[in-house]
Order: sequence, then C-alpha cells, then structure tokens
Amino acid sequence: MAYQFDVITLFPEMFDAIKNFGITQRAFKENIVALNLWNPRDFTEDTHKTVDDRPYGGGPGMVMLVEPLAKAITAAKNAQNEVGNQDVKTWVLHLSPTGKKLNHQKVMELSKYEQLILLTSRYEGVDQRLIEEFVDEEISIGDYVLSGGELPAMVLMDSIIRQLEGALGHHDSALEDSFVNGLLDCPHYTRPESYKNNKVPEVLLSGNHAKIKAWRLKMSLQRTRDLRPDLLAERPLTKEEARLLKELDADGINSVES
Repeated sequence: MAYQFDVITLFPEMFDAIKNFGITQRAFKENIVALNLWNPRDFTEDTHKTVDDRPYGGGPGMVMLVEPLAKAITAAKNAQNEVGNQDVKTWVLHLSPTGKKLNHQKVMELSKYEQLILLTSRYEGVDQRLIEEFVDEEISIGDYVLSGGELPAMVLMDSIIRQLEGALGHHDSALEDSFVNGLLDCPHYTRPESYKNNKVPEVLLSGNHAKIKAWRLKMSLQRTRDLRPDLLAERPLTKEEARLLKELDADGINSVES
C-alpha cells in the first residue's frame, strides 16, 4: 500500500512542485506514495467560503476557523475508511513555528506511519480548540516565519519520501545522507580530477575501499566538529570515531581551512 499524505491547504496548486519534479515525482508515479489535497473552503457553508475571522481579544491579522478545518480533517480520515483502510495508522500534524523542530530522527519516526494528515495554516494561525481536538503533534522546520504551512509540509513530505523503500535510485543513497548517522556528510567529488589546480583527494582515486570509507568518516567528523559541534554532543562516539577525532585534533585542521 502506498504511503498516504492528506494535506489540508488553501492553496492545493502549490503541491504540484512536489508531485511533478525529481525523486518525489517518481515516487508518485510508481505508487510508492499518494497525495490527497483538501481545501477548507470546500467545507464552508456561506457564499463567501469564509475560513477565517478576527481574533477574540483584538490584535492584527485573522485566525482560521475551527469548523472548515475540522470537516476537512474528518473527510481525510473518512476517505481512508471508504477504501477499506479502517485500521490505517493515522497521525495529524500541524506545521507551526510553535512545534518541535524537525530532525532526521523525527523523519524516520514519521516514515513508519501509513498515513499523515498535514494541516497547513495561514494568517495568524488556527483556533486553539481545533489543535486541542484534532492535532496529534506540531512540527516546525526552523526558527523563522513563513507565509503559511505549505512549504514546511513539502519539506516534511520530501524528507519522508526519501526514506521510503524504492523512492531513491540506489538503496544506500538515503543511508549516506547527512544526519542519518548523526553526522554531516563528507565532501564529494566528480570529474575532472583537477579543477584550477585543485585536485581530488588521492585516496578517492586509490580504489582502496577500506581507506576511502575511513577517509569519508574522518571528513564527516571534521565537518561536524567544526560546523555543527552540537551534533557530536548529542551522540556517543564509536572507538573508531574517537580515534579519528584525536587525529584531527593533532593535525590542527578544520573544515573551513581545508
């Protein structure tokens, strides 16, 4: 069964970007993943299709109404039941700057679900009563403000789709990405061997796979130590990693210099 995304959005056309390009396009074409888009305006009852109103207590901006969103989320859940997936494991996420920050561990956790319902809010946000009743978890992609939740939803979808079996051309590609093992990825090189007298490291031309593997790990550690030391603080080191870090410290080299 395809991994199912259901997105509650006022701008369903935006999701053409993830359906029609690159790795994610192939995942949709090969039925690895499926997407339903639900516009809250379709669940309104007034002629103006109103989905927002002024906040109680005053202040700038508008707040999204409970009822259209509640009906859209319910419709997304019912759609699964209608195709015989009553027991599907569903999780409702609200893309919000107040949520937990997205990282690789969370991506892997969410990839185990069979269906995600993504609520992409606009304006000043969503009536809190909707969140309390329908939302299982709130997710943020960073400490900054965007115009709405559509771009964060696509970021989340892309990161999950990469982890699904068959989505990438090579099985090991996802395993070698940054953050998978808690480290930043190592530098990569391709042709030509020399560009403006800057040569590809000799070890990568050696054909010695053991040495190449060790070099890549060392470079990952170097980058992580210099650019994201917080990542090293969050995970225990293997004996090999500890040894390589000592070598780097002895060499006195950092990733910016190299």
